[in-house]
Amino acid sequence: MSVNISEDGKFFHLRTKHSSYIFNVMENGELGQLYFGKRIHSQNSYGNLAKKERREAMVSWTTTADDFQPDNLKQEYASFGKGDFRDPAYQVTAENGSRISELHYESYQLEKGKNRLSDLPSAFGKASDDVETLEIFLRDSLLDLKVILKYSVFPNEDVITKSVEFINLGQQHLNLNRALSSQLDLPDDQYDLISFSGSWARERHEVVDRLKSGVQSISSLRTASSHQHNPFVMLARPDATEDQGDVFGFNLIYSGNFLDQVEVSSYSSTRVLQGINPEEFAWEVKPDDHFQTPEAVLSFSGQGKNQLSQQMGDFYEKHLVNPRFANQQRPVLVNNWEATYFDFDENKLIAIAKKAAELGIELFVLDDGWFGHRDDDTSSLGDWFVDQNKLPQGLAHLSNQVHQLGLKFGLWFEPEMISIDSKLYEQHPEWMIATPGRTPTPGRNQFVLDFTRDEVIDYIFDMMSARIEESKLDYIKWDMNRYITDMFSSNLSRSNQLEMSHRYILGVYKLYQRLIDRFPEVLFESCASGGGRFDLGLMYYAPQAWTSDDTDAVERILIQYGTSYGYPLSMIGAHVSDVPNYQTGRVTSFASRGQVAYFGDLGYELDITKLSEKDQSEIQKQVAFYKKYRQIFQFGNFYRLQSPFAGDHNVASWMVVNQDKTTAIAARYQILNRPNPSYLRIYFKGLDAAKAYRVNNSEEIFYGDELMNAGFFVDQILNINQPIQGSADFSSQLFVITEA
Repeated sequence: MSVNISEDGKFFHLRTKHSSYIFNVMENGELGQLYFGKRIHSQNSYGNLAKKERREAMVSWTTTADDFQPDNLKQEYASFGKGDFRDPAYQVTAENGSRISELHYESYQLEKGKNRLSDLPSAFGKASDDVETLEIFLRDSLLDLKVILKYSVFPNEDVITKSVEFINLGQQHLNLNRALSSQLDLPDDQYDLISFSGSWARERHEVVDRLKSGVQSISSLRTASSHQHNPFVMLARPDATEDQGDVFGFNLIYSGNFLDQVEVSSYSSTRVLQGINPEEFAWEVKPDDHFQTPEAVLSFSGQGKNQLSQQMGDFYEKHLVNPRFANQQRPVLVNNWEATYFDFDENKLIAIAKKAAELGIELFVLDDGWFGHRDDDTSSLGDWFVDQNKLPQGLAHLSNQVHQLGLKFGLWFEPEMISIDSKLYEQHPEWMIATPGRTPTPGRNQFVLDFTRDEVIDYIFDMMSARIEESKLDYIKWDMNRYITDMFSSNLSRSNQLEMSHRYILGVYKLYQRLIDRFPEVLFESCASGGGRFDLGLMYYAPQAWTSDDTDAVERILIQYGTSYGYPLSMIGAHVSDVPNYQTGRVTSFASRGQVAYFGDLGYELDITKLSEKDQSEIQKQVAFYKKYRQIFQFGNFYRLQSPFAGDHNVASWMVVNQDKTTAIAARYQILNRPNPSYLRIYFKGLDAAKAYRVNNSEEIFYGDELMNAGFFVDQILNINQPIQGSADFSSQLFVITEA
């Protein structure tokens, strides 16, 4: 059993293979949080964990229970206004303006398996996977508000998901001011908050901050999870490493405005809140109506950060990603964007596709510029019909030629956007998001369609469906190149305008689901100017994402390293581009660029028809190497060996290991070369200590325990008798480890 309930029904113990999560019904009928951490024995009561002490100058529940002081209690889903002065998990405004709520326990329901949420991306699981779902029914009798706390336990992946449903059973119109998905109260504050922040072209850099008294948070108000912050965060004990120590992981299956907040109280307890950002949010719950929050993902590891990453990655692949693609090897692609930008015709595209087929590439992707009259970024978004000037024989003709070459065919869309210079805007200017009386704010010369309108979704669905059918499309790159401003919908009443950002995201999910239902064989890749929506909400529909517009190999080490904490390699789109790099101007070797891009879903972003024979040969070798080890790169166990965010920030290394530990591939990257360096060893991980291995087909045999504990010698000395081709900086070394 994954869920144990005491005989009196007052204690609930959620158990995974290695963790326990315990809460109870307190004396006042509300829920208290007792424990989350390493697995402990299940009992009928936990008096030791429920102990409390009276404090001076603190509000108590009643005069007869002066030690029951809400502001000093660990709670499971706290309100505001009855003595707990920390930020609450929810708040409801009644018709009379009151914002005080009390959710009292009524009952529970326990079921095998885990159903998907309706209208929202969410986890799923079968009873045969030992998954169990617990629903706790709470009620505010004065408001006649029913609240269901939903917990699903995935014991084999050490993951618990949480969400909340609000149901109005009364006659009042209730207004949700905040409705977070998860609250976790921990007994102390001895943690580092680890988040992954940045901006466009430098997404998800690791940021470590020691917890301090008060509120610390990351969030987004961009109607996207954003380049600036990612919904995934960790709380780690200060002495935790990749391989040991206590670490909590928190993620959110959502793509819109979010909040990850940690609050340390005056008594050093820690409250973690996750969910829709309460800023710019409200939701009217009418009589007999309901509101469902997105699903939060919680995981605990007592064996360090790497174990946490692995178990969360396993959970995503088994219980979140579309099962059709979850374990399917992703194709090696070439994208024409950096090769042609908007300047192409059919002959130029076919030349790239022919060369791709010669080099072993499997998928040709036609990027921006194929529709309307789009010769630059100022026009045609929304006009999803073929530009006859560029493709006079149509999309189907191009696609047929690509398919005849033995390649799959992919197409770029930006479905959520509209250009002023477009037929769509001429016909439906009211479909564009804009505030009445104010000049709309452009981004990349484009604006945003109002996805709260069903007629907008219907129109885009019909246009995209026609293009998918005529071209027998295999792949879609779904882009979103700007955040939403001027937030207003003529589709919503004055009192419902604060619902718009969430309704917009629900509209995006609706379009995704309709397309997937109609075209289940199409592989979707999400993109938002690169990594602006690298989140679990979109991974539910699009099992891989364009990680960043920055394809510089050195910068990609940082981006992919940070991303790997919260997401598996199969989700990480990683491409080789031309040099000098478009974003940084840096020149790196073809080998280094490939050896970074191997650790993800490999692709190419350059004009392969203009490369030298040497570089074409290098691509052919890279593609062949990647295909040989693709299963390991995309689905192997990933280990971080040396962080580019630590030390002098000059070296990074990581590796992947297959499931039976017979093959592993490690990479070491050095940004700047050093003169006359010290001896160096790389310490591998994840091998079988008792197995014998060869490294790069060496004659010498090494046992796994030697390679992991004593390390492998790395040769760093340049051969001064040979001329250096290009720069000796920005170098990489690959180590293929095979069972002897």
